[in-house]
Amino acid sequence: MTETLSYPADRLEQARGDFLRRYPGYAGTSAIDELRARDYERLDRLGHTYLDYTGGGLYAESQIRRHYELLRDHILGNPHSGNPTSLASTALVHEARAAVRRFFNASEDDYEIVFTANASGALKLVGESYPFRPGGVFCLTYDNHNSVNGIREFAHVKGATITYVPVRESDLRVEEEQLQIVLRGTPPAGSRLFAYPAQSNFSGVQHPLAWVDEAHELGWDVLLDCAAYAPTNPIDLEVLRPDFVPISFYKLFGYPTGVGCLIARRDKLAKLRRPWFAGGTISLASVQAEDWYRLVPGATGFEDGTLDYLSLPAITIGLEHLAAVGVPTIHRRVSALAGWFLEEARRLRHSNGASLIKVFGPQDMDRRGATVALYIVDPHGHAYDVYDVEKAAADELISVRTGCFCNPGDGEVAHDITRDEMAACFADPSAAVTLVQCQRRIEDTTGKVPNTIRVSLGLASDFGDVYRLLTFAERYRDRQD
Repeated sequence: MTETLSYPADRLEQARGDFLRRYPGYAGTSAIDELRARDYERLDRLGHTYLDYTGGGLYAESQIRRHYELLRDHILGNPHSGNPTSLASTALVHEARAAVRRFFNASEDDYEIVFTANASGALKLVGESYPFRPGGVFCLTYDNHNSVNGIREFAHVKGATITYVPVRESDLRVEEEQLQIVLRGTPPAGSRLFAYPAQSNFSGVQHPLAWVDEAHELGWDVLLDCAAYAPTNPIDLEVLRPDFVPISFYKLFGYPTGVGCLIARRDKLAKLRRPWFAGGTISLASVQAEDWYRLVPGATGFEDGTLDYLSLPAITIGLEHLAAVGVPTIHRRVSALAGWFLEEARRLRHSNGASLIKVFGPQDMDRRGATVALYIVDPHGHAYDVYDVEKAAADELISVRTGCFCNPGDGEVAHDITRDEMAACFADPSAAVTLVQCQRRIEDTTGKVPNTIRVSLGLASDFGDVYRLLTFAERYRDRQD
């Protein structure tokens, strides 16, 4: 006889008590409950359960208020001048760079801070400027965001070799033996770049940070994608010492969107060769000879046009807000919540004993973050339509995400999509096949469902959010549709 779990609303406090007994460290994060009531009160006032922090963080009301007050009390102009309003903007830009350095412990002697539109913009800077050439290698893991995958196009055009290292279907961790073969067996005939995420945006897997030093010892440059890792995990770049780190600030603290950065080691930034120049990036240019221009050295030579100087002060404010809360505290909180969710998800069953929730990737919190990819499945093990589940959750004001999350490598392995099955989506080069059309085509022809539900926790998450998600999932018990 299978135990029947239940998550009715009137048992929330009883469940919370059980949770605190199992995860006593969560009580030490109670300051975030007070912060949520004060700075994120709109969540409970409007009845929302937000579970998409890997998609985007939530801003605090105090961030918006501080930014408004700063704009109200200053007159700010384009920083490319020496007038009073320009100098005021320039000072705030310098403050933002200094705030990034403090937050990530990136010393000015070692690292440059290049402001971009987002992490994707930072990755494009690396891809288009990295000195790929025949004999060089771009090594990357299956588990990467498409903005990292896209660098392969620059490598291909310049004649470099592109090598992917697969992940295991069982837990979506990298096949480390194969990685070591690539890192150790590639001759140093040209520049070699190794790219991987500190935390998967698909499965929450946290890949070994020790790979940075290992790759360096073997002569590789290392791009460590921290976009999904940074919001809930402390980062000390003076300890890790990767060469290139892309960041999207809205994923850390919600506001503003449209500003990110590339944190780059000074010697490796100097190694990059930009394919063009623009306003703001040059110290001197002439139209009387095609090669008469001089890029500004350092970060400024990579910041095209005019920086978003009105938004950059909000970066300082957001980082100070996050530092005041404490990333280690956020980490402890979301790890407890995700751990409890994974335990309860394993226990949820249909009447016939079949699992109700299928989790892709690690089944516990060993070397993983608070991002969980899953299906809700019927008594026969078939996934309920992911888009229908997303819509039903949305009707309850529960925000989860569906899709492949711009991470096709993890998605294809998790759902056992073969090369031949994917080939059908690319058979006609002139056809504009959408992601949904490709997913439906594979599902119709194979019965496989190449789509996923993603739940992710962050700064303002609390026990009620996770409990409400399980209450929602429980409604699918024994459903036959």
